[in-house]
Amino acid sequence: MARRTVADQFVEILLAAGVRRMYGVVGDSLNPVVDAVRRHDDIQWVHVRHEETGAFAAGAEAQLTGRPTACAGSCGPGNVHLINGLYDAHRSMAPVIALAAQVPSTEIGTSYFQETTPGLYFRECSYYCETVSRPEQLPRVAQIAIQEAIGRAGVAVVVLPGDVADQQATATYLEHPYRLEQQPTARPSDAVLEELAQMVDRARRVTLFCGRGVAGAHDDVVALAARIKAPIGFALRGKDWIAYDNPYEVGMSGLLGYGACYDAMHECDLLVLLGTDFPYVQFMPSEPKVVQVDLRRERLGRRSKLDLGVWGDAGETVRALLPRVAEKSDSSFLDRMLRRHEELVGRLRTYAEEVSDHRPIHPEHVASTLDRFAADDAVFTVDTGMSTVWAARLINATGRRRLLGSFVHGSMANALPQAIGAQVAYPGRQVVALCGDGGFAMLMGDFLTLLQYDLPVKVVIFNNGSLGMVALEMLVAGYPPYQTGLKNPDFAAMARAAGVKGIRIEDPADVRQGLREALETDGPVLVDVLTDPNALSMPPKIKGEQVRGFALAMTRLVLAGEADEVVNMARSNLRNLPRP
Repeated sequence: MARRTVADQFVEILLAAGVRRMYGVVGDSLNPVVDAVRRHDDIQWVHVRHEETGAFAAGAEAQLTGRPTACAGSCGPGNVHLINGLYDAHRSMAPVIALAAQVPSTEIGTSYFQETTPGLYFRECSYYCETVSRPEQLPRVAQIAIQEAIGRAGVAVVVLPGDVADQQATATYLEHPYRLEQQPTARPSDAVLEELAQMVDRARRVTLFCGRGVAGAHDDVVALAARIKAPIGFALRGKDWIAYDNPYEVGMSGLLGYGACYDAMHECDLLVLLGTDFPYVQFMPSEPKVVQVDLRRERLGRRSKLDLGVWGDAGETVRALLPRVAEKSDSSFLDRMLRRHEELVGRLRTYAEEVSDHRPIHPEHVASTLDRFAADDAVFTVDTGMSTVWAARLINATGRRRLLGSFVHGSMANALPQAIGAQVAYPGRQVVALCGDGGFAMLMGDFLTLLQYDLPVKVVIFNNGSLGMVALEMLVAGYPPYQTGLKNPDFAAMARAAGVKGIRIEDPADVRQGLREALETDGPVLVDVLTDPNALSMPPKIKGEQVRGFALAMTRLVLAGEADEVVNMARSNLRNLPRP
């Protein structure tokens, strides 16, 4: 009978929990685990070129499938590389089990080659991080890690020295049926529901603002809005779940916002926050009464004043609230917000069409064209920065599409790794990575992972030769952009050199054909679109200090002899500025 190792036992426990993939880079202290994966048919090792990519990919798969996914790093530098992707997975509530291999157990504490202390640096990006120092520990540590990742929706880390992984497994093994499909309900108390219903009934103008927590409750939220004549706005992570088939939608608030959401939030009498931990307090209103509904009590009231905190699942709360509230007859507030929203979104769409023949290519035209040609169930992954802006505003939700990004952690270089995880999980589904040139270049090595596994990801690079969001942040703060320029290669030629189809688009007349060709091509494709570096993202409301900072930065540029740059920026953005 073949020898059964601790590594074998670890893999079998992962399989019992529904894990089907482990992303990582093979090597030294990981070898026993990698070999155990090789010998178990139902789990796949996905070899990435950088461990950070592996953690991002695992997080993306877990978010899309709802199943726990694993990633791994070898001792020292290998598992340190996981940390940024694990931060993102943890803050995105993705159930990820990370294996941090460790130096030989007899060498821990001796400043051994590549020795680090994973228990210290993974503490903030996980709910659980423990070291297995004896074979007898492995079963319970692994099982606790899995339960923490699934039950609390986040990261759990198992630290496993290579020599322990290679030892004979203990017979002690408490098998668990994890039952991933079971989800408990969390309904607020009747007393709190009655208080909420009275607040809704007393208010003349109610706005609903939704986050990720309304997943699965689309129809109930829309029904509530219909009953109380409330506009529905959303945070970016709520867009997938509420922005489709919704006659009461008024867009999104925040730095990436569009439409009438900001106005609806500030002009209502009662603002109901449903399943959102929206982080930008400067966009939250101070005048209306505020109710927040969240499954995680610790989030209640940490972003705004709070008149009522409702501890419960957003969907369960809305379903229980519906029969308790009276139907409102006055729809004037809702109608006004819907008209305002239609006007603003119309401007946005018109602008994207008006600049369709401008050169350099405007990024809005690229995003709008992708929205038109992409599949109804496409998965879009977007880099942090301007790519997120264009996707948030111009990629429409359908109820089947998914939009993934580093929306809470805000890391660069997330789109390509997340696209890898999405495509591995759904090999037959269209996956499109909207990359900034800075983000793509940062983890560019993992473009080769697409080639290695023949993953048909379509990588679209907004190549503006700039760290665009950073430049905008500098301008708004009154600084002229400095060290934000990028000297880029021909990314399409680079892709072709690697054996992947590469399309370079420099003429706006080629945008439609180039993107259509990419989406219709089997296998991976890289589209390198040269976009206008002066195209800026304007928030839905511009404050006086932002205007003053912007004007100051423009003045400094003129005084520095760069008046031409100021003129080009004005030409690129004049029609896109918000209007009263």
